[in-house]
Amino acid sequence: MNLALAPRPSLVTLEADEAFVTLDGVTKVFGHGKSVMTALESVTLDMSKGEFVCILGASGCGKSTLLSLVAGLDNPTSGTIEIADGRPAVMFQEPALLPWLTVRRNVELPMRIHKLDAAQRNLTTNRLLSMVGLMDFADHRPHQLSGGMRQRCALARALAQDSELLLMDEPFAALDAITRDQLHDDLNRIWQETGKTIIFVTHNVREAVRLGDRVVLMTPRPGRIAQIWDVEITRPRELDSFEVSGLASEITARLRAGGAPSDATQ
Repeated sequence: MNLALAPRPSLVTLEADEAFVTLDGVTKVFGHGKSVMTALESVTLDMSKGEFVCILGASGCGKSTLLSLVAGLDNPTSGTIEIADGRPAVMFQEPALLPWLTVRRNVELPMRIHKLDAAQRNLTTNRLLSMVGLMDFADHRPHQLSGGMRQRCALARALAQDSELLLMDEPFAALDAITRDQLHDDLNRIWQETGKTIIFVTHNVREAVRLGDRVVLMTPRPGRIAQIWDVEITRPRELDSFEVSGLASEITARLRAGGAPSDATQ
């Protein structure tokens, strides 16, 4: 497996009122000849610093491909991606923790790679473990943790990269409803405490409405932006609240309709 990173998306100096992340006409094509497959087509989107944007769509619509392009793990076939500040941190659906390391050592790993001194690593790790509720499990190994706890550890490790942009690829999809609900609360709190910009990929409509400042709906392949909703619901939000249920129903109807992007997104 080749773990080499693609050249990172271009970095720009952020001026007042400018976007923190800018995608301009991003298209991604895989394959050659008769096996060509267009995963994304002409995706244009701006995200503000500190914004929580949820990318929503059916399986195969290019959500994860879009995230990998923003992460710099691959390059677009055409179009540009600009990020105002550094390489993003990424949290995947699978926690991908190193099984021979303790929770503490897994969280420390990005800081060790960047050669932070031991005192700074220890201070930061303690703060992050407290933030995600794992301080009492610092010396446990991944196999001793529940699924939700492993995802908390993966989140702490992503935060340890100290990036202003956090990319999350369906991180709670495999969890039971109760655990997922708790992690929604935790993620919302952590986002508000840290001021990170978050791009969160999901196929769960209510999850997107509960978490996002905006919900971006992708069309079936090739993935384009079908519609964008501003979520003007007071936080904290409950999954079964009238407001969340109402907007989720509207988005679900649009999702089931599929079709071309609306005029407002072209």
